[in-house]
Amino acid sequence: MTAPRTIQNQDTPQGLAFAITAYLLWGFLPLYMKALAHIPAPEVVVHRILWSVPVAGVLLIVLGRTRDLATALRSPRTLAMGCVTAALISVNWGIYVWSIAADRALDAALGYYINPLFSIFLGAVLLGERLTRAQMAAIALALSAVVVLTVETGSLPWPAIGLMFSWGLYALAKKQLPIGPNQGFMLEVLILTGPALAYLGWLMASGQSHFGGAALDSGLLIGCGLVTAVPLIIYANGAKLLRLSTVGILQYIAPSMIFLTAVFVFDEPFGGAQAIAFPMIWAALVIYSWSMVKQVRRAA
Repeated sequence: MTAPRTIQNQDTPQGLAFAITAYLLWGFLPLYMKALAHIPAPEVVVHRILWSVPVAGVLLIVLGRTRDLATALRSPRTLAMGCVTAALISVNWGIYVWSIAADRALDAALGYYINPLFSIFLGAVLLGERLTRAQMAAIALALSAVVVLTVETGSLPWPAIGLMFSWGLYALAKKQLPIGPNQGFMLEVLILTGPALAYLGWLMASGQSHFGGAALDSGLLIGCGLVTAVPLIIYANGAKLLRLSTVGILQYIAPSMIFLTAVFVFDEPFGGAQAIAFPMIWAALVIYSWSMVKQVRRAA
């Protein structure tokens, strides 16, 4: 019993390699999605779902975990929770794909920057977790940054808010799913397969489908399965081999890469509002990370 506990409470080289790989893949994902910008976001999400099924299925077969999935499919409670997480992740994917195509990758970066602070807020409100003064200050600073963007630009950065809510609630609901992360992901895409096939059938019947037309488009849509499933699976396995504080620090890799890609590759406008708001977000994350590290050291 001591060996598993040691692995969970200490960083391991394997866990670090898995987590960094996953976050780097997520960081490069906007480049892939930008190549699909001419395809409507719902159609891209459909292919993210459908082509993730064989990838996740092969992994479960290799790991010998198909029996766990079969048990989950026979449990009404697990299926109900799976429907909740499946709905949330599909909304998250849809907003993300649309944001990249609509030249609002900066909003995507903002949403994933704020997400850890939103998770702290959810823990306090829904789980009764106590906030430190530093954590409350970080949340207030992040909220102020959103207010600055809203006032200066004249509109709420809704893609950032949508990504924050959908991913934060997904992570919260995922904790209630009584199966492993790999089986849980497979359960989610299986639940979404029926609606995805129905929508794809309608697209093909109405002549609006991009699949089966240009070879490049078809290849990129098929590849959506790999770019969706592989990082999630790698991350899920890496997170089990790292301390929570390490995972918390590493999660800033992806939004930082999205931010740099938006500004220097996609040439999205970075005006006065962003120049004020993003440093406020970064300061909030520094405060949050410092507080989290102190808590972990105190507990140790």
